[in-house]
Amino acid sequence: MVLVVDDAEWPAVTLEVALVSLPGAKVVRAANGEEAWRLIQTQAVTAIVTDLHMPGMDGFALIERVRASRQWATLPIIVVSGDDARETRERTHRLGANDQFAKPYSPAAVRHRLEELLHLASFS
Repeated sequence: MVLVVDDAEWPAVTLEVALVSLPGAKVVRAANGEEAWRLIQTQAVTAIVTDLHMPGMDGFALIERVRASRQWATLPIIVVSGDDARETRERTHRLGANDQFAKPYSPAAVRHRLEELLHLASFS
């Protein structure tokens, strides 16, 4: 299951449509980091695509929490955010995100990168 985390409807739906065609992928949406964290603990999540700036637990905290957990530390994480500042990219990289795309982004490019990450994860 691919978890799309974004508090804005349009980007979440766009990603859902782009990712649903991944072979065998089920796409589930969460509106913020807290909701995503609950889903990660109860569902078989194989990857996360997250925004950064959301109410409650933001994407930074979600990435940090996932990477700090032994069970989910290697989940592929892609950031899709309107915040494309150099400092933000450096922070998400330090926290352990696998890649980052700036809004507006190409849903096909996000899908392609996620396919690569899932393929690599299947060999781990």
